[in-house]
This record gives sequence, C-alpha cells and structure tokens, in this order.
Amino acid sequence: MDTIPAPSPVKRRRRGLGAWLALAFSLLTVVLTLALVEIVERASTEQVKDSIGHGLAELAIQTADKLDRGMAERYREVSLMAKRRGLRDPTVSMDERRQILADMQSTYGYYDWIGLTGLDGRVIVEARGLLEGVDVSSRPWFKNALANINVGDVHEAVKLAKLLPGVEGEPRRFVDVAFPYADMSGKLAGVLGVHLSWQWAQDVERSIIAPVEARGRVQALIVSREGVVLLGPKALQGKTIAPGSLQLARQGKSGYLVEQWEDGVSYLVGYGATVGRGAYPGLGWTVLVRQEIQDAYAPVRRLRERALWSGAALAVLFSVAGVLVARRITRPLGALAESAERMGRGEAVELVPNAKDYYEVQALSGTLNSLVRDLVAERAALRDLNANLEHRVEERTRDLERALTAVQASEQRINAIVEAAQDAFIAVDQRGLILDWNGAAERMFGWRRQEAVGWPLSELVLPERYRASFGKALHAFRSSGHLDLLGQRLERTVIDRQGREFTIEMTAGLAGQGADAFFSVFLHDISGRKKVERLKNEFVSTVSHELRTPLTSIQASLSMLADGMAGDLPPDAARLTAIASQSSERLVRMVNDLLDIQKIESGRMDFERIPQPLLPVAERALAAMEAKARQGDVILRRDWAAGAGHIAAAIDPDRMEQVLTNLVSNAIKFTPKYHAVTLGLSQAGGKVRLSVLDEGPGIAPEFQPRIFERFAQADGADSRTRGGSGLGLAISKAIIEEHGGSISFTTAPGKGTRFVIELPAA
Repeated sequence: MDTIPAPSPVKRRRRGLGAWLALAFSLLTVVLTLALVEIVERASTEQVKDSIGHGLAELAIQTADKLDRGMAERYREVSLMAKRRGLRDPTVSMDERRQILADMQSTYGYYDWIGLTGLDGRVIVEARGLLEGVDVSSRPWFKNALANINVGDVHEAVKLAKLLPGVEGEPRRFVDVAFPYADMSGKLAGVLGVHLSWQWAQDVERSIIAPVEARGRVQALIVSREGVVLLGPKALQGKTIAPGSLQLARQGKSGYLVEQWEDGVSYLVGYGATVGRGAYPGLGWTVLVRQEIQDAYAPVRRLRERALWSGAALAVLFSVAGVLVARRITRPLGALAESAERMGRGEAVELVPNAKDYYEVQALSGTLNSLVRDLVAERAALRDLNANLEHRVEERTRDLERALTAVQASEQRINAIVEAAQDAFIAVDQRGLILDWNGAAERMFGWRRQEAVGWPLSELVLPERYRASFGKALHAFRSSGHLDLLGQRLERTVIDRQGREFTIEMTAGLAGQGADAFFSVFLHDISGRKKVERLKNEFVSTVSHELRTPLTSIQASLSMLADGMAGDLPPDAARLTAIASQSSERLVRMVNDLLDIQKIESGRMDFERIPQPLLPVAERALAAMEAKARQGDVILRRDWAAGAGHIAAAIDPDRMEQVLTNLVSNAIKFTPKYHAVTLGLSQAGGKVRLSVLDEGPGIAPEFQPRIFERFAQADGADSRTRGGSGLGLAISKAIIEEHGGSISFTTAPGKGTRFVIELPAA
C-alpha cells in the first residue's frame, strides 16, 4: 500500500501593509468624521443652549416690563384721580363721590378697594362703602402718601380681610397706590388710596409663561427688593432667597444663568428687574424665570443624538472607501515585498518592478538594489568602527572617573572651609527648611547639626513676631524669583535654643539654579558690638549734657570779660581771655554736635517743615559767617539765580540754616586768605539747588568715601589745626535726607570743593 505523505505545515502569512493601511484609513476616517461631527455638534449645542437661555431671559424681561407698564398706568390713573374736582370739592355729595370712585373701579377689574380719607385718617367715602368711617391712619399706605411715597409693596389684607373673600382659598394681597389731594383752596385735605389686587400680577405672569409651558415646566418668580418671593411656586412663596441670578438682576443686568437652588436641583434661570417707568419710581421687583436643566436642554440632547448617529454613518461610509483605496495603493508594494523576501532567503534575484507600477515603486526597487550592494560593503566597515568605538568608550570612562574624583575632593575642601569658618553657616532650601548647619552655627544657637537639618529655619532661630514675614518673603521668592535681602549685609534679631534674643549681621546668597537652588547664609554675632555702641552713645549723651551747662556759663563769662564788662584788661590778659572764649565756643559747638547726632540716631530730632522762600535763610547763614570770614580774610560771595526770591521749599528754617552755616564754615576753614567762598541758589525743574563753593585745596581721594561719616576728619597736621568735631557733615546729611533731599560734592586737587544740596521745590 502506498503511503500518503503528511502535508507540510502551512506558513501563516503576516498582516501586510495593505491591511495596516486599510486599518489606518478606517481609523483615520472614523476619528476625523467623529471629530468633525463633535465640533459641529458642540457649536450647534452651544447655540441652542444660548438660544434657550436668552429665551428665558427675554421672558423675564417681558414680565418685568409688563409689570412696570401696568403699575405705571395705575400710578398715573390714581394721581390724576386725586386731582379730580368732584373728589376735591366738599360741596359734592358723598353719593356723587362714591359714584366717581365706583366708575373708576369698574374701569379696571383689579381695583379691590378705592377710598378717600381725611387728614385724620378716617375713610370719608369708598366705591362700595367698605371701611367708611374707619380710622386707617396707622396703615403704611396712608402715612407714606403724606410723605410723598405713593406706592407700597405687596402685603396681605388687614382691615379688608374679613370684608373681601379670598382668591382660590388664599388671603387677598394688595399693592398700594395712594396720593394726597387738596381742597379747592389748594390746602391738603386727605389721601386718595387704592388697593390693587395682586391677582393682577399673577395674570401678567400667566400671560407671559403660558405659551412656553408646552416646552417643559417653566416657573416665574417675582421677588421683592428684600429678596422675598412675592409670586412663584408655593414652596418658595413668602420665603427669602438670594441666588446668584437675583444678585445680577439687582445690579441692573439681564441674561441667564445655570445655578443650583436650595432644593438641590439645577435650573436654567433667566433674570430681569423692574426699573420703573415715567413718574412711577418702581418697587424694585426682580423677575426670575427658571426651568430645570433636564427640561430646558432636552432639545440639546435630541440634537446630540442625531449628530452621533449621522457621524457613525459617515464614518462607516468613509471607512469602506478607505479600504478600497488602500488595496489599490498597496498591491504593487506587496509584489515588491515578495521579491525582497526571496532575496532575503538567499535567492539570486533582483527586485524587478512591473512596468505598470507607479513611479515611487520603480524608484524604490532601484534604491533597494543599491542599498543591498552597499550593505555588504558597509558591514565590514561597521566591524572596524565598533572596535574603535569600544576603545574610545573605555578612555572616556576613565576621564569621567578622574573628573568625579576631583569634584568629590573639591566638595570635601568646601565642606572643610565651611566647617572651619568662624561665622555660622546655614544652607536653606526654597521652602525654608535647613539643609546644612556648621559647627559655628551649633555654638551660636545651641542646636546640633543632626537636630537642625530638616527643620524650618524660622522655628529654630527667628522670634515669633518675625516668622510670618519670613514665610511671606519665601512665598514671594518662589513666585517672582526675587528677594531683596540677597547680596546685602543686614542686621537681624535671632534667638538661641534657650530663647535668648541677640543681634547678628548676616549675608545671604543664592546657590544653584531652578528648583535645586538654595540660600547660603553666613551669620556673625554682633551683640557685643551693639552693647559697646549703646554704652558709647549713653556715655556721649551723658557727658554732652553734663558739659553743656558749665561750658555755656564759662563761655558767657569769658565773653563778658572780653567785652570789658569787668573793666579794661591788660593786653596779655585780654589776648588770653579771647583765646579762652574762642576755645569755649568751639567746645560748645562740639557738645551741640554730639547732642544733635545722638538725637538723629535715636529719631528724636524734631522738624517743622513749612513751605517758604529759601533766599532769607541763605542770607541769614551768610550774615552769621561774616565775622568768621573777616577773621580769616575770606571773601563771601552770592550767586543767586534770576527770580531767586521766589524759589521756595518745605523746610525747617532753623535746621536748614544750621546746614548752610556748617557748610559755609567748613569752606571758610579750608579757603586760603584773599580767596572767595560762594553760596549759590537756583532751581531746575522740580528741584531746588543750594551750593557752597570754596577755593581750597580739595578733598583727598582716600578721604572722600568717608566724608559723611561721624567723627570723620581729613588726616594731616593742617586739618587738625582747623578744629571741629568731625560731625558737621554727618549731621547735615541726616537733616537734608529728613527733608526728602540729597547732598553731594565734587572736588579736584588744588581747585576747591563744591557741596550741592537738592530739595523738592514747594
């Protein structure tokens, strides 16, 4: 028997480009079609939603307008009725008056009560005789009419509650319209009052809302100025509400809003407010027209469903078309792939495209043939390149290891420097947490490094009163990337572990970039220096006060001796007395300077700035220095600008004269004999400028940075012989800055010095 060979296993063909391309076309068409449908559907949905919302808003506006027009008509009718002769003339009988009122009531069915009262508040006559003779003087409508408030808001019937039947089982509610009337002589005689049935507003609401109720449950609410629901669903009537739509309507706006009410239901709410009309001032009513979202947007859901089904149908249609196009495109590529597989199995074939194939397939065949030839040649080159690359990788690895070792060594050096520093070093991240804490910080604050790292800096070293501002500063830095204290030397108060407060001098810098950046802070304890400065200031203040009184007495006595009050002195005695008087004057000035600088530092120097001309102050300063200038054979000159008499600034005249006297005195000291000192006054723009120019030797360059410091004096024997405390310029600078101005100088060796004061012009 012949044996039947077993069938060879069938090789499963992998999915080709055609299938993938067909799938891609199908997916692309589905996505694009659905996206297009979604875009169109969204646009149309938003238009429909907007249309529905504006429809409700329009209903609210129409209802509010109809309420305004109805009330304005009643307002005008009642005001005209109050002027009718038949009601004002006392000679007209009561029956005739009652008939006039009855005729008016018959013209408008919503007039529930029309009556005429006297000034005492008793009803004289009423259209149907109701409440005639009854005292209504306590009713708000009567009082308001006499106060020219002619319209009253909705209220339930009080005196008429038993006389008039309820409406649909509910008590009657009225809107009051009342006007005072005068008799024939023009004298106020009483009030014409009308109770307008609130049924009128309900009928207005039904006339507007009824046509649209077929689209779903639509509810209208009329809300008073106080937010009380006057008309609306029974569950809300009489309650106070405050939805967002009501707030917008009270701002004079109209439109619609989606909001959730107290019942937990979301509504689409149109809103509008009454604003009055003509002479009628309005009652501040607001009209809200609401509809549940589910009912209001039912057309939107139907539109979305139709759009979805249409999109699905279009997607299927375009997918079928995409499959057909994909097969046509990939058929030549399939033949080309089959030839390539044969070549991959080692068959000696070349890729020969069909002459009917499109150009791209023919070009691809030629290119692939060239690539195959090149691939064989490049494979050998790649083996050589791979060996070379491995060698280079080994070299780069060794370089990186050496660089890493150098970085680690550098980091160790930096850590050693920081740890050995005499100042405390703290590293803080952008959240305010401590990252590093050296030994000096441990000694300064009493916290060990392992205790401090990871804790907020403010909780360890800042007093409670500064922690909030520190947190705000960090937040501002994280928002803006800017912090004012960076790069500055600042004094701050901190606390140690025991809660003891002391003063430090700190410098903070930013290290790193981006989110990894941190603050490096160096702190130096200056509490000892502060204590020495405080003791020095107390000593200077005490000595100055103790010296000024005896020195003043000595100066006065010596001046009297020098002026001959005790008789003529021998020439030698007179010369010694004059020298002693001058020395005592210099000591008094020095003591006064010490007291002034102490007042400035403590903030106790008073300034009374008054807008006034500067020319008289400058003249007084020159007059005060004339004797000293004559003594030193120095010429005083004036350099006033045109119109100098009108140049003014807000100044304390005594303090400004003190500054000018000090500057002119210094200039005289350093000006050689027979040379000049010039005081100038001018104005440029909004600034007033005072200048003092001498013809002295100028200021040495090494002394210029310290010229405005306390006790600063030029070195050299020449400067020592000129006297002075070294406080004058420091005091002058402080006074000028208190005036909101500035003081500066320019100098040149051998050409003199010019000091310039600039103040805001008055």
